[in-house]
Amino acid sequence: MQKILLVDDDKNISEILEFNLKNEGFEVEAVYSAEEALKKTITDFQLILLDVMMEGMSGFKLAEKLRKEHIVVPIIFLTAKDTENDMLTGFSVGADDFIAKPFSIKEVIARAKAVLKRSNIVTDSKIDNNILTIGILIIDYNLKEVYLNKEKIILTKTEFELLALLAQKPESIFSRNKIIDKIWKETPYITERTVDVHITRLRKKLGEYAGVITNRSGYGYRFNADLL
Repeated sequence: MQKILLVDDDKNISEILEFNLKNEGFEVEAVYSAEEALKKTITDFQLILLDVMMEGMSGFKLAEKLRKEHIVVPIIFLTAKDTENDMLTGFSVGADDFIAKPFSIKEVIARAKAVLKRSNIVTDSKIDNNILTIGILIIDYNLKEVYLNKEKIILTKTEFELLALLAQKPESIFSRNKIIDKIWKETPYITERTVDVHITRLRKKLGEYAGVITNRSGYGYRFNADLL
């Protein structure tokens, strides 16, 4: 049974969400602050539903803290802050989706299932035992792990899928719309700027090898395997 951590200081909303998510077959633990969430073993959960505006530590700060600790459990923000800049802030701190309040329960359930069901996008027969090796880069699709020059790189689920998509076809240029269709197909309201935010985060984690992801102005992104 998939386990969801619900973090929202509005107990009425929490109770409604918890009841409906449990009816869908999920195991749910509800807490009412970011501080309380940090007392949990976060890696026991498959998804975090996280309110942004809470007393004490905000949802953005909690997400940022988890990502800095290399905790990559998917996060969906639940928030009344619904401008594009707010969404980009959410994605920049490692969110996988962003749902604006007020929302329907059906929408939350559908988006939660979409994030949880997001399948591995790479099934190329050239990959030996589901491990792709390009020079000093190793992508293990079974364990969802990435090694670069023998060092493990900690990526979020979305960052991993983005790298996997580009690396599998280094001869191809992926437009932002194509990337959205591949990675966020079931997630509405994703903009091209969202893709750029995730590319920036991914490049930062690749460090001195950030240049392997190149931008062809007016066309999109490609993986430059020659640099490895």
